[in-house]
Amino acid sequence: MARPKSEDKRLALLEAAKEAVAESGLGAATSLIAKKAGVAEGTLFRYFATKDELLNALYLHLKTGLGKMMMENYHPDASVKERVRTVWSGFIDWGLISPTGSKAMRQLAVSDKVTEETLQKVAQLYPELHELANACVTSEFFSCGQSAFADAIFFSLAETTMEFASRDPLEAGNYKTAGFEVMWRAMTKG
Repeated sequence: MARPKSEDKRLALLEAAKEAVAESGLGAATSLIAKKAGVAEGTLFRYFATKDELLNALYLHLKTGLGKMMMENYHPDASVKERVRTVWSGFIDWGLISPTGSKAMRQLAVSDKVTEETLQKVAQLYPELHELANACVTSEFFSCGQSAFADAIFFSLAETTMEFASRDPLEAGNYKTAGFEVMWRAMTKG
């Protein structure tokens, strides 16, 4: 009879995968991930049948935490600019709290490992965020007109903001505000 799976072990494997991907990229060995989690490599494959399954679970895990942070102060009735500002602030705050998570998510986001099914699950987690992103890209707000391009601009400016905010925590709020204003002006028509 197979032993029941533990949620603690599953989370430990996801945290270990986050660290390994942040440090070594998507080529991080499953043996390294298992070692970081304090389990045998065979145990990893009891929880995740393949490495790709693990990477997709990691992406979903990271996006869940990020989405929770971005939704903390989200008000659906606020103006588009204020909703985007809230998302921006939550994203920056999450990146400052979880730099390894941010780095791992960037690796996963540009890979071909994240499946369409996982992307759909992410969109369903926080539909307000998905709708806001689509509304911004397809409306008069973002002049670049393409979601992938808009995402790349957003993430590049966010990474720069996080880098400077982490170097000088006393000025983090000012960097977050300035980064948002640069992003907003760069991406809106006007």
